[in-house]
Amino acid sequence: MSQPPFFHEASGTVRFWVEVEGQFVGASVGRETLHYRYRSTATDDEALDTYALHAQDIDDAVRRRVAQGSTEPVMLREFDLRQDAPRP
Repeated sequence: MSQPPFFHEASGTVRFWVEVEGQFVGASVGRETLHYRYRSTATDDEALDTYALHAQDIDDAVRRRVAQGSTEPVMLREFDLRQDAPRP
């Protein structure tokens, strides 16, 4: 079982866990990455709320990175969340 996602203030990231082939993999995504990818016109967005609204897409990005050989912890970048990324 994994922990619920949370915002880590010191690093400015949402930290979360994704199940990949029966194992939970730790991952993170930065506040700025979430803002520019999903809420670029917002002025009052909260990173954890944005993550929750787009968790499926973000979790899919972690699965893609793991499939490409990334190891834990997976740190997502804006490129990983591009709209044209294939779904696993």
